[in-house]
Amino acid sequence: MSHLLPLSRVAKLVGQSRHTLQDMIRSGALATFDGMIELDELLRAFPEVKWDDDAEFRRVTEIKDQAFARRVRDLVLPDKEVLAARLNELGNDYASAQALLLHYGNVMTWLDEKIDELDEGASAETHHALHSVRAFLLRNMAEMPPNAAQAQALIVQERMLKIMSAHVTIQPSGHAFFVEGNETILEAALRHGVSLNYGCSNGNCGDCKARLVSGKVKKVHAHDYVLKPAEKEAGAILLCSYAPVNDVVIEANVAGARDIPVQQLSAKVKSVEVFNPQMAALHILVPRSQRLRFLGGQSIRVSIDGISGRYAIASCPCEDRHIEVQIPRRPGDAFAEALFASVKANDRVEVEGPYGEFVLDEDSPRPVIFLAFGAGFAPIKSLIQHAMSLELSESMDLHWLADAAGHYQDNLCRAWADALDNFNYVPHSPTEDLDTLLRAIALDYPDLHRFDVYAAGSAAQLERAHAQFVREGMHSARWFAWADAD
Repeated sequence: MSHLLPLSRVAKLVGQSRHTLQDMIRSGALATFDGMIELDELLRAFPEVKWDDDAEFRRVTEIKDQAFARRVRDLVLPDKEVLAARLNELGNDYASAQALLLHYGNVMTWLDEKIDELDEGASAETHHALHSVRAFLLRNMAEMPPNAAQAQALIVQERMLKIMSAHVTIQPSGHAFFVEGNETILEAALRHGVSLNYGCSNGNCGDCKARLVSGKVKKVHAHDYVLKPAEKEAGAILLCSYAPVNDVVIEANVAGARDIPVQQLSAKVKSVEVFNPQMAALHILVPRSQRLRFLGGQSIRVSIDGISGRYAIASCPCEDRHIEVQIPRRPGDAFAEALFASVKANDRVEVEGPYGEFVLDEDSPRPVIFLAFGAGFAPIKSLIQHAMSLELSESMDLHWLADAAGHYQDNLCRAWADALDNFNYVPHSPTEDLDTLLRAIALDYPDLHRFDVYAAGSAAQLERAHAQFVREGMHSARWFAWADAD
């Protein structure tokens, strides 16, 4: 029986991105079976990989975590009951393998006896053939395969990964992610930017109800919401209360921009980050019991002491309770003036949203060009981090066309480019000849018809960019834009 591995786990084992593996699959360099990769095929495609050396993978992961401003989480073992269940599963696998080996040994004994039986009274030709078969079987059973040591190291590493984390696939969307440590399925999904339905996130409302299609789960948090007997029989679980024991498939809806309701909640200011005299970021921490559901690229209205403004979210949905909005200092914007002058940590802030449909097309396999005009970098940043978290795009190119505020997060963009093979960053200085610059950017892509383009800036900037890109071959339907209200 073949040893099959999901693509996400293979990426961890070999220290490569899923995009790299998908490119290999498309080119024929790596074969798959029902979306899975066989052990022998993996050893053939990566003969030189050291299975205990994933330093490069860790480096990329650390930079991604830093970019997303995720909470620092120690590497912890799963919940003790989940860990016991996973070890029990591993023990069952080991017992099955041992039983199969014993059976194979018996089969070899039976074959040997059958050969002796057939050999009695056989012709010289048959005698020679039977003993040739016996010699062939004995020789091959005695010889160790040339990659046996690699195969053993790979299986050990994969088993350790399965103890520490479990792989979750969501149907029908196809989203996939790992549940690490003490996380529930819902917590892991949100950490990876997968927008599953949920409400209270503590087992009271039932909004995160889903169906377990395959695999095993363990309840790790009690819940007050009562599942009906028929629902339990059909495999219904609450994602906020269960953790996977092994790799599981879940049937659940992944929300789009129109599926997420407008929410109102009270939060507090975590910090105010002033990049320069023209640009600052407001970092908000929402309550554990009332997190904001949103998608990368959407906007919110924020209010402090009766002063409010609507701004694009600059953070990723994967950032747990943290929300960032980047606010330019503009004449007449009372909220921006208050932010630069008096807003401080722990101030109460009212949040309303999300708004807008400037979100990723998660079904598109196309490479992506991001155009950020000045402060339009904020929603673009959110989209990029969301795409990174979901591992969506074949490639991503960011063109940041600066205004007076400059490239105020230039180091962050360069860190993305350094860490990710499929990300390219091109900063552009302020210019009075915008049309020439836009045309030059478009001409850098002779196959522009293959790309999705996400652009954020003023309405006038977007109109000129759209015209230039369509003129150079972009399909107008693959243009997604966010217009600054200013």
